[in-house]
Amino acid sequence: MAVLATWRLAHLVAREDGPGDLLVRTRRLFGQSAVGKLMDCLYCLSLWMAAPAALWMTRDPWDWFMTVLAVSGAACLLERLVPEPIVVQPFDSRPESEDHRELLRTTAGPDA
Repeated sequence: MAVLATWRLAHLVAREDGPGDLLVRTRRLFGQSAVGKLMDCLYCLSLWMAAPAALWMTRDPWDWFMTVLAVSGAACLLERLVPEPIVVQPFDSRPESEDHRELLRTTAGPDA
């Protein structure tokens, strides 16, 4: 569960817009600063997201450190298994400057 939660949170922050576009606006606000770059890197985020998840699993400092690395590593592997998202864009093959009057009939056809 810790691996899935870590991957989900890291993916949400790095790749998704978030509810009400909150995350995309936050990433844009921080821009190319250290925090902005951190928010763009899923692999970096997985380390930070794995830290509290590892606390849920262990209390010993050495075990915690190793668990953070393991959970983050598994989340990174999971990210590599997920294919790139398919972006669907509206299709309009006509150039904007083209006159579209040829699509309308000016006279009634034979079955009118």
